[in-house]
Amino acid sequence: MDWGMKNRLSRIIKPDTGRTVMLAIDHGYFLGPTSGLEEPGKTAEPLLPHADTLMLTRGVLRSCICPETDAPIVLRVSGGTSILGNLADEGRTVAIEDAVRLNVAGVALSIFVGSELEKQTLLGLAELVDLGGSRGIPVIAVTAVGKEMARDARYLGLACRIAAELGANIVKTYYCEDFKKVVRNCPVPIVIAGGKKVEEKEALDIAYRAVSDGAVGVDMGRNIFQSTHPVAMIQAVREVVHNNMTPDKAFDLFNTLAGEQAATGT
Repeated sequence: MDWGMKNRLSRIIKPDTGRTVMLAIDHGYFLGPTSGLEEPGKTAEPLLPHADTLMLTRGVLRSCICPETDAPIVLRVSGGTSILGNLADEGRTVAIEDAVRLNVAGVALSIFVGSELEKQTLLGLAELVDLGGSRGIPVIAVTAVGKEMARDARYLGLACRIAAELGANIVKTYYCEDFKKVVRNCPVPIVIAGGKKVEEKEALDIAYRAVSDGAVGVDMGRNIFQSTHPVAMIQAVREVVHNNMTPDKAFDLFNTLAGEQAATGT
């Protein structure tokens, strides 16, 4: 692994803790104007100081994010379908040269193991690994889950292992029962997806169990920016991920910070 690849990976997964809090705001590429992301720049601005990386599309990066930001960028490079169509029928939407121009720390692409378009998405991942490797850019494989697919250790373990075998540097997947088995059988770091919005205490509990079971962090979106107090929520998530704070203490911290921020209007 060359210096550039190692450097970019160290910007995503922090060397001092070996963990990461990724903020995902890429939902619009298939969902359109998602609740909480109607104005993505305004949503992201107060959260960026507390995020280790920001995951988004190049359109939002160019039009909404200040170029002076210190937050490393993980660029969503797959798409081409919407919630109205077949999500598995994605392709690569960004040239690797554009990712280089945007100075990204990593690129992310979804795979759809078990779908009728499985081969297309897996070959797309393999191609992206070759392209990223030639430029020293890590690849994050996102194990997308269709409605007909179970989010269990057997399925997620299969998808994560295949992604690693094809050369992904990091895998993003869902937390599940027997998650330790998924981590043990995947030879590259795993981050968990936040998924749909749940209550703050539940989201903190999932994050805690995931890192306790071996995940290197979270890639949360809706459970942060759709929270009643997004800045307090990402601060609480950071304490769980980087400092092993228990869910109960993290929820207390969330409530304390939410009250302080509400009082000051921040």
